[in-house]
Amino acid sequence: MTGSSRMPVSLREGFENVKKRSKAARSNRSLALGAGMLNLDLIRNIVFFLFLLRWTRRALWKLKGRGLIGTVVEAYVDIRRVLYGIFLRLPGVRTQVRKQVEEAVSKLQGKLVPANATRYLALPKEGWDQDAVRKELETLANMDHTRWEDGYVSGAVYHGEDELIKLQTEAYGKFTVANPIHPDVFPGVRKMEAEVVSMVLGLFNAPPGAAGVSTSGGTESIIMACLSARQKAYAERGVTEPEMILPETAHVAFRKAGDYFKIKVHLVACPAPSYQVDIRRVSRLINSNTVLLVGSAPNFPHGIIDDIAALSKLALNKRIPLHVDCCLGSFLVPFLSQAGFESQPFDFRLKGVTSISCDTHKYGFAPKGNSTVLYRTQQLRQYQYFVDPAWSGGVYASPGIAGSRPGALIAACWASLMSVGESGYLQSCIQIVGTTKKLIEHIQTSPHLSSELEILGNPLVSVLAFKAKTLNIYDIADAMSAKGWHLNALQNPPAIHVALTLPIVKVWEKLAADLEAVVEAEQEKERARVAEGKNVKGTAVGDSAALYGVAGSLPNKSVVVDLATGFLDLLYKA
Repeated sequence: MTGSSRMPVSLREGFENVKKRSKAARSNRSLALGAGMLNLDLIRNIVFFLFLLRWTRRALWKLKGRGLIGTVVEAYVDIRRVLYGIFLRLPGVRTQVRKQVEEAVSKLQGKLVPANATRYLALPKEGWDQDAVRKELETLANMDHTRWEDGYVSGAVYHGEDELIKLQTEAYGKFTVANPIHPDVFPGVRKMEAEVVSMVLGLFNAPPGAAGVSTSGGTESIIMACLSARQKAYAERGVTEPEMILPETAHVAFRKAGDYFKIKVHLVACPAPSYQVDIRRVSRLINSNTVLLVGSAPNFPHGIIDDIAALSKLALNKRIPLHVDCCLGSFLVPFLSQAGFESQPFDFRLKGVTSISCDTHKYGFAPKGNSTVLYRTQQLRQYQYFVDPAWSGGVYASPGIAGSRPGALIAACWASLMSVGESGYLQSCIQIVGTTKKLIEHIQTSPHLSSELEILGNPLVSVLAFKAKTLNIYDIADAMSAKGWHLNALQNPPAIHVALTLPIVKVWEKLAADLEAVVEAEQEKERARVAEGKNVKGTAVGDSAALYGVAGSLPNKSVVVDLATGFLDLLYKA
């Protein structure tokens, strides 16, 4: 029995081998599991290190660009804005704010949407005869409005003479159905568009090989230049977190481009007395993600030309594109020197300038809806193109945002440029800039105006801005509006600007006289307030004062955003 209970040697050896293999397998699984855990920890560490590296780099860039004090101030402003935004969302506060916004929008509606006007909210059952349409068009054209025809509007309409308007209308009529997306169907439009771009390139001293595109306006021109710079940085340097640096006075279209294309925007101060962008601060903000530098010639708020030569030198040293926004200066700035006025270098003769935006529908006197964006090379222009070779509708290619475009506007632009010609633009520069200088001189020498108003910087072109020393500038703006003038209220700092045009040239003395009368009247009111023991700055109750006076004091601008959104909604209220 004892012998039979013993396990055979071969079976025992097999069992031992199975146990050894099982133990080895368990050991291998443990090693594999340990290695997997080690790899997971390694991946986590690498991800954490990259995250830390990224934010450390961002922090160092901010410290380099803004400095320690500037970084702390910026953080304080951000925290204050967030906290005030939370306060505005509290139930009781939110209800009150919404009520006030609705009241303000209702007031705007009373001005923008006439209550007694006949409304056409659906297609007529039967089409009107043409005489009926013409009659209604005449009624619409004569609706109560600020009289630009009499020169009472800053900017907006830059020429307005009947003879040119008639020529533009004829040109538009000949190409009403034309669409540049079909160059084989409308070859004349293609030819005119190419010639317009060529004329503007020549105006800005473009080098051989330069190129350009026509657009619907200055905003699209700026947006396209920003897109080109972003695409260039991605294609050539692999930049995936693009940033651009612009003066705080640069046109708001750059901020729009930053929002549309996810380009981080760095704003740089334009301090007094020059109100030009601070080049030293621009330089400090440049990093490996910077895709574009920006300068204005001139800027919209104050009419100041930035130091484009210094920006050009910086752009060359850092190998970064530089865009010069000349939308407002358009066909005036290129003629300053020839007209005998002070000028500054601003165009392609500066080697660092890689793109320029120029509105032909401002001082080029073309109909609204015309602008150009110019590039130093064709390759830079190609970065704004969109091409899809695989669409089921066929190969698609467009030079800019729009697909179909109105060829009639291009024809009217071409007709305007050909009609006015170089001598005409030179003469308009002499008239408009010369009148601007007369108005500046009047403000600086008139006893009433010089004691109260201060011109911002040294405006060289057609726009001048001024602020008040003791009065509320927005009260002055509202008083000028009451006299029929449509001027532009500014903020940061509070000011008013006037963009002189050919219509204003004829009535600038009336503008100066009304401004003098308004300032004198406001000073008298101020003296009365002081005598009664009221605030020296008075009680700002006008539209401009209500909007900008209150907005300037708010750390969070969400209320202003709500007001602006309500205004935009009203534009489409039939």
